[in-house]
Amino acid sequence: MKKDLTFLGIETSCDETAASVVREDAEGNVKILSNVISSQVDEHLKFGGVVPENAARSHAEKIDIIIKKAIDDSKCKFEELDGVAATAGPGLLVCLMVGLSAGKSIAGILKKPFLAINHLEGHALTPRIFNKIEFPYLLLLVSGGHTQFLIVEGIGKYKRIGTTIDDALGETFDKTAKMIGLEFPGGPKIEKLAENGNEKTYVLPKPILNHPGCNLSFAGLKTAILRLLPKIKTKKDKENLAASFQKTINEILYIKCKSAMTEFISKYKKNKKVFVISGGVASNKSIRNNLDKLSKEMGFENFFPPIELCSDNGAMIAWAGIERFKKGIEDDLEVLAKPRWPLDPDAPFLKGAGVKY
Repeated sequence: MKKDLTFLGIETSCDETAASVVREDAEGNVKILSNVISSQVDEHLKFGGVVPENAARSHAEKIDIIIKKAIDDSKCKFEELDGVAATAGPGLLVCLMVGLSAGKSIAGILKKPFLAINHLEGHALTPRIFNKIEFPYLLLLVSGGHTQFLIVEGIGKYKRIGTTIDDALGETFDKTAKMIGLEFPGGPKIEKLAENGNEKTYVLPKPILNHPGCNLSFAGLKTAILRLLPKIKTKKDKENLAASFQKTINEILYIKCKSAMTEFISKYKKNKKVFVISGGVASNKSIRNNLDKLSKEMGFENFFPPIELCSDNGAMIAWAGIERFKKGIEDDLEVLAKPRWPLDPDAPFLKGAGVKY
């Protein structure tokens, strides 16, 4: 007989200290009982990016408070939890260790099941919190540290069919923003600036766009923007560059997502065509509209997480814990943090922009 499952999820892979309590009832209905996130953006502003040691120190100072608030907000007691899940990787090692240690300690004291969660799997499964999405489905994972196309065949079963060979898309947004004088994190600021710009002002390169397959490259795009900087002198120039940059990104994603969809169709002819877009960059409205249009053209049903669940959060970790626990998976309390932890361990390693096709 099925029972309700209530999990605490803890996330400290980078610069958000997050905890959440998620419950799935016996009928499969899911409710996020609490979702507490403490951002470190202000602490890293003057550095123009995340400083790992500072981030870890901030996690250590806040983790107990954030977890307690998540429990209090959920109206649950620690003893009522059915399990604890914490991010074990990938991410910044010194940051991962804070949340992972906290999660293992709580699980050990309560004698509850512990689940060590791959941060990327948290993103990959997030849309299943509120949608009955069946496997397999095509996933575009776009964040500050990762840009990948994966076929999600089941819990813990991922096949990578494309990836960036150099920079992640989120990083490309942030570095472009920094070059034109915008504060960290730059992605949302680029999106805002682009609203008033002329996207046809600058013609920017689309690296490896015409190469076969689904791999992407963004390093050359950043270099092109660097070379344009002497011409960027006014706010209007910045708006036009932001709009042109975002248009270029959308054109790259349109072509590469189309290739990924075509590959998915060829492999899974009898399955429903489902496209999931997840990760921090999935909150960009222009990208959402672009990929929504493509999905309709290709006959795919698409799913985006709610905006508040696109960036790093504890709810996705708690949910991934529930999903894995239902498959009979538990982890030992001796499990270690994994700063590098690919979803598809069998995917070939790509060395970077010099890779030959």
